[in-house]
Amino acid sequence: MRLHPFAPRTAVVAAALGAGLATAVTTGAAAVPRTAAFIPRLTHNQQLASTIPANGDVNPYGVAVVPDSHGTLTAGDILVSNFNNAPTSTAKGGQQGRGTTLVQVAPNGTKTTFAQIPPSAAPNGVGLTTALVVLRSGWVVVGSLPTTDGTSATMHSGALLVLDDNGHVRETVTGHGIDGPWDATAVDNGTSADLFVSNVLGGITNGQPTTTSKGDVVRIALNLTNGMPQVGGSTVVANGLSVHTDPNALVVGPTGVAVAPDGTLYVADTVHSRIARVPDAVARTSPVDAGAASATVASGSPLNGPLGLALAPDGNLLAVNGADNNLVEVTTGGTRVATRNLDTKDQPGGALFGLAPTANPRAVYYVNDDTNTLNILH
Repeated sequence: MRLHPFAPRTAVVAAALGAGLATAVTTGAAAVPRTAAFIPRLTHNQQLASTIPANGDVNPYGVAVVPDSHGTLTAGDILVSNFNNAPTSTAKGGQQGRGTTLVQVAPNGTKTTFAQIPPSAAPNGVGLTTALVVLRSGWVVVGSLPTTDGTSATMHSGALLVLDDNGHVRETVTGHGIDGPWDATAVDNGTSADLFVSNVLGGITNGQPTTTSKGDVVRIALNLTNGMPQVGGSTVVANGLSVHTDPNALVVGPTGVAVAPDGTLYVADTVHSRIARVPDAVARTSPVDAGAASATVASGSPLNGPLGLALAPDGNLLAVNGADNNLVEVTTGGTRVATRNLDTKDQPGGALFGLAPTANPRAVYYVNDDTNTLNILH
């Protein structure tokens, strides 16, 4: 289980809620931006279900709400990815980068295992990250950053795994700028989609160097018209983001990504406790230096090691902090709106990772990787 890697260093897919016209933005953005506060209207915080499947995987990371029913996927259900394998006597929190399961949770708390992915499905094994997207067509895309022993010394570049609506791996995508896929979002047009994937392993091999500024975000174009999703090309849209390895967190780098209806991409710069802006991310052909001060939307308190990032239905940014368990709401202009502590029992922090806000119900689904549960703030 992930411990508390953000000690003072200063350091998803939501249901398609209508981004206007024919384009839906998953894992966050889904409505015309307004400035109404989202968090203060949510008054109940509760556990919905355990995220531990039959094989014992722990450390839930990614959260995605199913937009449309296909196969065993039911609209409104939530998928959760597990990053660690089952705990043992020598690895009491399991080994990071070895989790292979996706758990499906209904809004009433009923849980099933959507997929248990064989390690042979991807080069160097499978370790499912926060990069989790469910497309309207029923395809599920999840990132893998595998290790062989749970340490940063054995991290590998990984892949994106494409599963069908019954939880079977149908395609493994490597290359195309994928290098430690850590989180993801998508602009879903139905017959095509643009994935935005944050990477944390640029320039890192066998855990070295321990610190870089080569974290980036790559846009991957998917064609969905001919059966299997086909990669049409990739473009790095943001770079210059700080990354460092960590004995407790494995690696810390750019995590959450969210795309607004106007095409602006927002990135959680976890190391420096900030959110960066990338204009025209859906069309740009060259990267923005997202680590530069000029790209900053918000920095410092109340952000404190932000991990998961999404756009609320009302258009504000929602981030969960890795260092203090706070859910933070800021406007896309950087104005603080609200803060809510989601786990007062686990202090100073380390319990939160992925999140997915929804408009109906008005809620935020999020994982707690200390209790290994999917929770709901509503």
